[in-house]
Parts: sequence; structure tokens; C-alpha cells
Amino acid sequence: MALSDCSRQLIWISQLLNEIGYKIPTPVLHGDNQGSIFWGENPVQERRSKHIDIRYHYIREVIEDKRVAPAYIPGKNNPADILTKNLERILFERFRPSLGLVFPHRI
Repeated sequence: MALSDCSRQLIWISQLLNEIGYKIPTPVLHGDNQGSIFWGENPVQERRSKHIDIRYHYIREVIEDKRVAPAYIPGKNNPADILTKNLERILFERFRPSLGLVFPHRI
């Protein structure tokens, strides 16, 4: 569900940039759940996925049309975790600069 929702926003931003003259390559959509990436890339219907609302099947369409490219990123390397999880200090400090959250050192 998160990949599908994120792909909608990513495509919207890509279309906006294209309309104002910035030509960008196919955007890469990083995810730390290999199962959801596999499910998005493969049009299989399983018993466990039948309950998923039809609007979340959108991710399959955009991957097939090459409008987004899914890629796996291990959780230990995922800077988005700083926004969604309680991280240990080492990970927090490692991800902070990648989000533009750099503070001057204390004296």
C-alpha cells in the first residue's frame, strides 16, 4: 500500500517537472520490503492479496509501464526510517545529514 501511494506522488512530481521543462529519467522508488516489491513487479494473485483494495494494484501498472522503477534498500541503509521509527543514536546520526538535518557542533 505504501509503495502504491508513494508511486502516485512520485509520478505526479515527475509529470510536474516534465511540464516545466526538466526532463528526468524514470524515478527509482526505494522500499525496504522485498515482499511488496516482488508483489508489485509480478502480476500474481494470491489468497493473501485478495483483500487488498483495487486502488493499491496501481503499483503494478506503473512498474509495467516503466513510469517508476522499484529498488530494494535494506532497512539498515534506509534514511526514511528516521521519520517512521525510533532509531538508535548511531543510525539517527548517520541518516540525519541525508535529510538535510545537519546541526553545528557544540563547543
